[in-house]
Amino acid sequence: MLKIWGRTNSINVQKVMWTVGELELAHERIDAGGAFGRLDTDEYGRMNPNRRIPVLQDGDVTIWESQAIVRYLAAVHGAGSLWDEDPARRSLADRWMEWAVGTIMPQLHPIFWTLKRTPEAERDMAAVERAAVAIQPLWRLLDEHLAHSSFVAGDRLTMGDIPLGCAWWRYANLDVDHPAVPNIDLWYQNLKRRDAYRRHVMIEVT
Repeated sequence: MLKIWGRTNSINVQKVMWTVGELELAHERIDAGGAFGRLDTDEYGRMNPNRRIPVLQDGDVTIWESQAIVRYLAAVHGAGSLWDEDPARRSLADRWMEWAVGTIMPQLHPIFWTLKRTPEAERDMAAVERAAVAIQPLWRLLDEHLAHSSFVAGDRLTMGDIPLGCAWWRYANLDVDHPAVPNIDLWYQNLKRRDAYRRHVMIEVT
């Protein structure tokens, strides 16, 4: 059985749990990180020298980094669904996965961290405003892309939707101005119809 180490309110753990849910994989999730601790133990350090979450154990295979875990699960268990077997088509999902981490998250992180995890008296609201302005044209790029397909890599959910779907849920629930993005709105409605998305991503943002 798969073992997943990490707390449910971590966006990176949510990526993995959504993937597991979509693929209906038997698993055990073990609370770790944040208030649960465990990351400074020798056991955890052997699994992930970075001492971060999530970690996946699949028999003798141990994987850290959420994007790598999502790809692994999709490749092993999701051929023809989350994992497109055509490398050229799969590269589209790959591109949007990397775009989510390298382009969206650097702007989303300061907004989320400040508004949700920083005491009010210590918040740098000027930094929040800068990031909130900077992220809007980025979401419009995704919106333009989604004008041509229901999901980021075509007309079915793939691994490419998973990091962005997690990021959008957080962003949509933050008290900042949001751009008009009708195609993202349609995509989001599609995501919300999925049981695994509702169970593992659409939870209180803390």
